[in-house]
Amino acid sequence: MLFSSYIFLFMFLPAALLLYYLAPARGRNLTLAGLSYFFYGWANPYCTLLLFGSTTVTYYCALAMARPAGAPATGEIPLRDEDAPASLRQKGAFWLSIAANLSLLFFFKYFNFGIENLNSLLATLGLEHLQFEGLLRIALPLGISFYVFKMVSYSIDVWQGSVRATRNFIDFACYVSMFPQLIAGPIVRYREMAAQLASRMHTSEKFARGTSFMCLGLAKKILVADPLGKVADTCFNAATLNALDAWYGLFAYTMQIYFDFSAYSDMATGVCLMFGFVIAKNFDSPYLADSFADFWRRWHISLSTWLRDYLFTPLNYMLLTERVRERMVREKFRYNYPAIASSVVVFTICGIWHGAGWPFVAWGAMHGVLLGLEQLRTKKSSYWKWPRALRVCCTFIPVSLAWVFFRAADLRSAFGYFGSMFGVGGRNAGDDLVAGVIYQPYYLLSMAVAAVLVWSAPQVWDFTRSLSWKKAAWCYGLLLLSIATLVTKAHSPFIYSAF
Repeated sequence: MLFSSYIFLFMFLPAALLLYYLAPARGRNLTLAGLSYFFYGWANPYCTLLLFGSTTVTYYCALAMARPAGAPATGEIPLRDEDAPASLRQKGAFWLSIAANLSLLFFFKYFNFGIENLNSLLATLGLEHLQFEGLLRIALPLGISFYVFKMVSYSIDVWQGSVRATRNFIDFACYVSMFPQLIAGPIVRYREMAAQLASRMHTSEKFARGTSFMCLGLAKKILVADPLGKVADTCFNAATLNALDAWYGLFAYTMQIYFDFSAYSDMATGVCLMFGFVIAKNFDSPYLADSFADFWRRWHISLSTWLRDYLFTPLNYMLLTERVRERMVREKFRYNYPAIASSVVVFTICGIWHGAGWPFVAWGAMHGVLLGLEQLRTKKSSYWKWPRALRVCCTFIPVSLAWVFFRAADLRSAFGYFGSMFGVGGRNAGDDLVAGVIYQPYYLLSMAVAAVLVWSAPQVWDFTRSLSWKKAAWCYGLLLLSIATLVTKAHSPFIYSAF
């Protein structure tokens, strides 16, 4: 069920709000959890069994790893002391939770990818008779990448003693399955939601701001992201392109993926506000970043902070041993090479997390290398004396180039598109047809609007911070225009719902 669909906007969301507010205060988390399971099972009811099973295993494992030996089975569980020796039961519960969740992710997301690469290897070795032909392909459950990361973070936080394991299964199930964040994030951590699950305020101001988030997020998706997606699809699916059209198609996709994903985050934030929950900002004008580190502080913040806290920091700590520190001091290393190596490894994993394909690996590795190289640039570098607009441009262009890998169907297509961008490759008569499609006034206007919104307009988060009748009129007008546009357009899922 899409946020940008009539079923959601005019049937599910109104009914969900009505049921939620009619429910008694103590039953609202249960009501929301039930609505979330209905929402998730709309396309494939069997996926709810996977979600429920994973939630149950994580819940009981957290109780087992956090409860000290001899502790009562009732009452609040104390924070686990990370420095205290862990029993075999506690260690087993922790690793079972991590292994169970990650194995689900690996199986459903990477099984097909592994079989395809194994078949290719066997063909290269002349062992075609050993290939897995006709084997059942595994369908990827929606949102599995997001809710698995939520449960992994919960397990690690309980193990490290930074969050208290909950005895309330309904609250935990509500946190994991909360439908605004279930399909494409943000990856909200339990520590950010625990107090709100126990008690939260429902105010007209919060509901009004949530409605504004919904209106503006829907407008970003329907009026900006989708038209630019048509341009990007036309260019990336074309057999050949001239350089100008290829660059135009790339920038269209650069804008599309930002407006599409940030629109989902805005709408998720808005729906959460309607149900009384406040979640953190997930995008902070990423195309205004003046470095690659700054870009990842602004882009998909819930993912980048997750990678920092649960992958980069532990990996860097493991590599930066006391012996390495001594050698760095002794040999006067200017740079933290373990941190550079950690950046490359973590962002390669980030690419794999986004999709089971070599283009995603290349996209992640490219960002890892760019971040690693950036760490070689000292704070005294002349780069920081350049005008900020130039630094933003020097960040925006490589980030845009990396999106080629993210959008291309395979590596050959990606390198072919790079060839078109830099004038390598032939031309044919179809190039003029492509130009006739992508340079229509409607698409050019969409690109201009996207540029203005990215580099000049206030963010939705700031625009909705204080509401007035004038702002409300803007939101209502954009809502009507978006709904009217929905009538004329085909099914258009959110890009990140595939991850």
